[in-house]
Amino acid sequence: MEATRGRYGGYRLGRGTRLPPVTFTELEALALVMAVLDSHPTATDDDDAVGQALGKVIRALPPAIGRQAGEMRAHAAAAPDPYQAQADPAIASALIAAAAAHQRTRITYRSNPDREWDADVDPWSVVVRFGRWYLLCFAHHVRAVRTYRVDRILKVQPGTFTFEPRQDLDPVAELEENLGLGWPFETRVVFHHTQDEVKQWAHPAMGRLDDHAEGCLLSGTTSDPYMYAAEWLARIPLSYRVEGGAELREAVVALRDRLGVAVFG
Repeated sequence: MEATRGRYGGYRLGRGTRLPPVTFTELEALALVMAVLDSHPTATDDDDAVGQALGKVIRALPPAIGRQAGEMRAHAAAAPDPYQAQADPAIASALIAAAAAHQRTRITYRSNPDREWDADVDPWSVVVRFGRWYLLCFAHHVRAVRTYRVDRILKVQPGTFTFEPRQDLDPVAELEENLGLGWPFETRVVFHHTQDEVKQWAHPAMGRLDDHAEGCLLSGTTSDPYMYAAEWLARIPLSYRVEGGAELREAVVALRDRLGVAVFG
């Protein structure tokens, strides 16, 4: 090893020096395979990019450990999550680089198959929540904090302006607070129960919980009122009434009528 002195002094490896190979214990190797298969079930396939990378790691392991890791990958059947959406690694990497450089960025977003739009954002952080990747940012077109799914971001174009990051930012807490905001249709649901009771069933994407004279109020927004009614509200085994959001009211009525036909004909 050679060292140099001075303002930018440092060290460098001498010619011919080789670093020791990275090694894993048996437990580490098996845990790595399990983590990959848990988040990316198609990694059992050699044609999959993540599967190819996992195969390279397994082949580089010592024979005894590599054999066990390979057997786990070959014989552990992973059922794909029908609701999982894979983020593009290049898009995720570009967003993380922009966040690290505090660089204002233009994103192209697809909120549904028929709607694409551009937005200038200050990318605060990329947050992984329950296997889904989100961009937490300040969106300049609405002058508010917004969360965008990374798998729906089609393009990232870093700009020339920079921003000052929030020193008190807790990315996970901020994401949870803003998941249910920014969509076109209002939702206001009053529960005849305490916040603690409702929290067990109402996840952050449904909105924010506040005290109410009748119990508590869940308020937020959604892009799909019928999904909100049929998939989210319908699974909550608590009494409530829809206080606001004309589209949500219509969706609940439509769901009631459909279930009534199913039962009574």
